[in-house]
Amino acid sequence: MATTLTDHAPAAASRLQALRRRMPVIALAWVGAYGALRAYWAAGHQPDGLSPAGTDLVAFTGWGSAALCGAAAAVLLALAHPRAERLPRRAVLLTAWTVAVCLAASGALLLLDVIAAILPGLGSAFYPLGALSRAACVAAGAMTAASALAHGRRTGGGCAGCGRPATAPGALARTPAWAYWAAYLAVAGCLGRIAAQAAVGFGESPLTGGLSAILFEAGFVLGGSLLPLALVHSFGRAWPRRLPVLGGRRVPRRLVLWPGAAISGGLTVYFGLMLLQMLWERLHGRNPFPPSGGLDLPEAFFWAAVPAYLLWGAGMAVAARAYARRTRVPCPSCSR
Repeated sequence: MATTLTDHAPAAASRLQALRRRMPVIALAWVGAYGALRAYWAAGHQPDGLSPAGTDLVAFTGWGSAALCGAAAAVLLALAHPRAERLPRRAVLLTAWTVAVCLAASGALLLLDVIAAILPGLGSAFYPLGALSRAACVAAGAMTAASALAHGRRTGGGCAGCGRPATAPGALARTPAWAYWAAYLAVAGCLGRIAAQAAVGFGESPLTGGLSAILFEAGFVLGGSLLPLALVHSFGRAWPRRLPVLGGRRVPRRLVLWPGAAISGGLTVYFGLMLLQMLWERLHGRNPFPPSGGLDLPEAFFWAAVPAYLLWGAGMAVAARAYARRTRVPCPSCSR
């Protein structure tokens, strides 16, 4: 008898379940190694040239970053313990998720690293060692979050295959109205950012010209218009029939979901932190963005552009969540 995808489902679920059990140990090894590096750098051995600001991380730097890694190691050690199920579930999960968010936020400059690496002619400086450090920090946050998620599923009395509890929301039969609102708010955020740039002039930009700038601007517009709409409209799930060859075929889920999740996460974390920093500086009577590098933009520009970016990211994050549930393959064990 020919082997079908259904035949492979139990084996794939078993491998995924095994990975979830091992994730706290894997994450603990990663965080331990990275924390040792943070402590070594904090002791006065940090190299230069990690970012335009000098430090590679934000929010938690120096010994603070080493302490954050220590906190992550402690909670991962608890999650990896054979009797982790006996620990206070809510307290452990709250601590783990808090540490995971702090790690991911500390590597917020990774968004700029990705842009500078993909488009080297854009005029944005790339710092390889700093980029590796930020990627390691974000990866530590992601693995800590995955460990917390696995522990929550394992101790929540859910399905043995997917870990979802009986009360977990199922797949969406149709795209809800709130997802459309979120997607169009993301588009409005992108348009608001463009309007802020138009108000000061498109020549007032640190970006250089050339092919890299053209590709960046094209990606900027598509990421703020086509991608959010693809998360809620049918053309994000099936290719329009008018297209040759692909017309009518299913759009690969990862082609839409992964960029949507990555871009929304990067925008929300980076510009969320920037907005908090702006509020802090203004409350202390300082200009959050004094003139530097030959670029002198009015402060009002940033108060319009940064919230627009944040709206873009947050709206697309909500739309991506709806897309994930709309295109989710039900678990073969519980059908959720």
